[in-house]
Amino acid sequence: MILNRKDVLGLEDLEAEEILSILDMSERFRAVFDRPVRGVPIMRGRTVVNLFHEPSTRTRISFELAEKRLSADIINFQAASSSLRKGETLRDTAENLQAMRIDMLVVRHASAGAAHYLARVLKCSVINAGDGAHEHPTQGLLDIMTMRQRLGDLRGKKVTIIGDIAHSRVARSNIWGLTKLGAEVTLCGPPTMVPGGIDRLGVTVEYDLRRAVAQADVLNVLRIQLERHESKSFPSNREYHKLFGITEDVVRGLKPEAFVMHPGPMNRDVEIASEVADGPRQVILDQVANGVAVRMALIYLLSGGDPGALAGGDAE
Repeated sequence: MILNRKDVLGLEDLEAEEILSILDMSERFRAVFDRPVRGVPIMRGRTVVNLFHEPSTRTRISFELAEKRLSADIINFQAASSSLRKGETLRDTAENLQAMRIDMLVVRHASAGAAHYLARVLKCSVINAGDGAHEHPTQGLLDIMTMRQRLGDLRGKKVTIIGDIAHSRVARSNIWGLTKLGAEVTLCGPPTMVPGGIDRLGVTVEYDLRRAVAQADVLNVLRIQLERHESKSFPSNREYHKLFGITEDVVRGLKPEAFVMHPGPMNRDVEIASEVADGPRQVILDQVANGVAVRMALIYLLSGGDPGALAGGDAE
């Protein structure tokens, strides 16, 4: 299957069938990881530019590794040392890159809608690697992939997302993707971190942590996005951990098969206790591994690559 669109900008824009196709292809790429040689030549001769205007570790390295395993030529654009620092606009920068005949642009930007804007003005494919507090589609996809590996069909499964909902692009991508696949989503966090009216997206809002997690199949724990807060949204880290932190005591109250996720980076002993982050219920490193597979699948589908290139004999 080739994704019948030029860009992937958010899970709000994708149909459920498209999400499932990306996830199914991601599982095929996940299997490639077990080969002695993990590369496939799908993107040979094509150029991908990673334009990251915000700090990133997991997402940036995951995209780079995905592109390398697809045999793409990679340019890592450093905004801090570019003409953007001299006053050049984002559009002028992107159009100059396109003039050099690039094939795909992966963009992270602090402004919501930046990826959508570039997708409108550029002919090359654009993948949103996170835009402000709006969406982070590849993180949403890898989270959902990790849930499917444990739970199978997500219809009727109960997912509780905990933490800084208001400032989290991960939360929004999870909400759009999970509800489209039939999961029941509950949001939990301090009232100052839960946007009013968000229940219109088809979710339940609960401010009591114990009630929010009682029947959950999955807890997805969010980082507090302090860099996006205009004012203090909670009294102290200690107070937050006491009321909304995922501790061993909270985990003991979960259903036996329930598990804990975190998109990273973690504020240990604030939103999640170290004992939980390193414990048997977490699947955090599975999320990281799945992130490479999701990004490989997405680049592959947007590029219109030959499905035969995934055959064992074609890997190189």
